[in-house]
Amino acid sequence: MTQPAHLHPDRLLPAAEPARSIARELYPEVAELPLICPHGHTDPAWFANNERFASPTALFLTPDHYVLRMLRSRGLSYDDLGIPRKDGKPIADGRAAWRLFAANYHLFVGTPSKSWIDHSLHWAFGITDELSSDTADAIYDTIDTALATPDLLPRALLDRARVEVIATTEYALDPLTHHHKMEAEGLIGRVRTTYRPDDVTNPERAGFLDRLHQFGDLTGENITIWSGLINAHRNRREVFRRFGAVATDHGLPTALTADLAPLEKQALLERILTGQYDPEDADLFRAQMMTEMALLAVEDGMVMQLHAGARRNTDAHLLEERGPDLGGDVPSRVNYVDGLQPLLNRCGNEPNLRLIAFTLDESNYARELAPMAGFWPSLMIGPPWWFHDSPQGIRRYLDQVVESAGFYNLAGFNDDTRALLSIPARHDVWRREVCGFLAQWVAEHRLSKASARDIARHLSYQAAKDAYRIA
Repeated sequence: MTQPAHLHPDRLLPAAEPARSIARELYPEVAELPLICPHGHTDPAWFANNERFASPTALFLTPDHYVLRMLRSRGLSYDDLGIPRKDGKPIADGRAAWRLFAANYHLFVGTPSKSWIDHSLHWAFGITDELSSDTADAIYDTIDTALATPDLLPRALLDRARVEVIATTEYALDPLTHHHKMEAEGLIGRVRTTYRPDDVTNPERAGFLDRLHQFGDLTGENITIWSGLINAHRNRREVFRRFGAVATDHGLPTALTADLAPLEKQALLERILTGQYDPEDADLFRAQMMTEMALLAVEDGMVMQLHAGARRNTDAHLLEERGPDLGGDVPSRVNYVDGLQPLLNRCGNEPNLRLIAFTLDESNYARELAPMAGFWPSLMIGPPWWFHDSPQGIRRYLDQVVESAGFYNLAGFNDDTRALLSIPARHDVWRREVCGFLAQWVAEHRLSKASARDIARHLSYQAAKDAYRIA
C-alpha cells in the first residue's frame, strides 16, 4: 500500500540524532503489538449486531465530539453537520454533512484529530489523498463502497486492528442488552462492559431521584437506607462482572471523597431522597459514594477509574436542543491531594484496591498525581486524557510524571474514544511518543537500549493489562 506523503514513517519521532535513529530501532518493537483498550465509549451495538456502518459520516463525524467542537468553533451549524435534534426537525443528509466537513478539514491542521483521521483513512480504506472539497465525494464513495464489504464490519475491524480486549462503558441502569447478545455468541471477554454508576451517584444529574428508585427496583434493594443502597451497587457490580467488567468508571467534576459516620451517611441520604439538599450536600453525597465504591472494590477487585476535571455541557442551549457529549466540555481545576485524602486514609493501603486517576488539569501531574502514585500502593496514573491525548500532551505527561512515579506506576494507554477507527491511530501516536521519549533518555545515557525496549513494550501493551487486571 502506498504511504501518503502526509503520513511520514518517521512522524512524531525525534528530529535530532542520535535520538531519531534510536527511536527508529525501538518503534518496530511495539508497532504491531496487540491493542489493549480497557476504557472507551464505543457503541456495544456495533459488536453485538455486527452490521455495516450506515455511512462515512456516521463513522467519522457524528460520534466524534473532538471533530464537532472544532467545526462549531468556526460557526458551522450542527444541523448542517447532520447532528440529530431532540425536536426531530430536519438536518443535513450524510453526504452533505461530509462535504461540509471536508471543506473545513483544514481547520484540523495542528490537532491530533487530523493525524487520527489521516491514519484511519489510510489504514482502513487505503486512501492516500488528503480530505478536502476537491476529494470529498471520491473519498466518501470509496469509504461507502468499502463499508459494504465483510472486512469493514465491526468485528472484522477489531481483528484488523489487532484489538485483543476492548471495554465499553455503561451506566448502572443499562439493561446490557447488547452484552447479553455478545455473551450468547462467546464474545464477552474480548468485548467487556465497565460499570459507570454516575447515573445513581450524582444528585445533580437530571432525573436523579427517579433513577435512584429505579435502581432499587432493579436490584431488589431498599435504597432508602444506606446499607440497602450499597447492596444495590454490590449486586449490580456482580451483574456487570458477568459481562466481563474488570473496572468501574467515575466521571466527576472534582476528586472529592469523604468518610462519614453511619448516622451522617443516613441523614445525608434522607436529605437527598426528599430533595432537601443543597450543592454542598450533592458534593458530599458524590464524595461519600466514591469511598463506598472503593470499599466495594476492595471486596470484588474491580479497578476504579476516576476521570475528574471536566466541566461538562457548558452550552445549555446545545444540551437542551440535542443532548450531551457534543463538544461543549472544558477542563477545570482539580485538587487530588485533599480530594482523595479521606478515601486513601480509609482504604488506600488495602492490597485489593486499585484506583487509576485521570485528570484534565495538567498542573496535577508533577505536583500531585506523580508524588501520590509514587507512594500509595493503590494509586496509579492514567494516561493523558481527552484534551491531552495528543503528541504534545503525551510529551508533557511523560516529562512530568516519570521522575516521581517511575514507569511502572503508569496505567499504560487507553484510547477513551467513541470513534472506532481512531483506536489504532491513537495507540500508534502513544507508541511513537513513548519511543521518542525513551530514545532521548538513551541518547542522554540515562537508560540502556535494552531497558528502553522493555519499557516501550510495557507501556505499549503489558501496562494496561496489568493495571486493569486483565488475564
